Amino acid sequence: MIYPSIDKILQIVGSKYILIQVAAERSKQMNETGHLQMKENEYVSKRGIGRTLEEIEKGLIKINVEKE
Repeated sequence: MIYPSIDKILQIVGSKYILIQVAAERSKQMNETGHLQMKENEYVSKRGIGRTLEEIEKGLIKINVEKE
């Protein structure tokens, strides 16, 4: 089973497309800078995408959608 649940995260984000974009950008940022928002041993996931989803679920990443 995937942790955290995508269904749970979509209730926070609201759009699969925005979720994919944010997760990809944050994962790339983690790989380039090594900056983590939680202690490394607090993450369940070992990979950047999973860690990004955990950060979104815990409210550490705020997603603002601008309407045109």
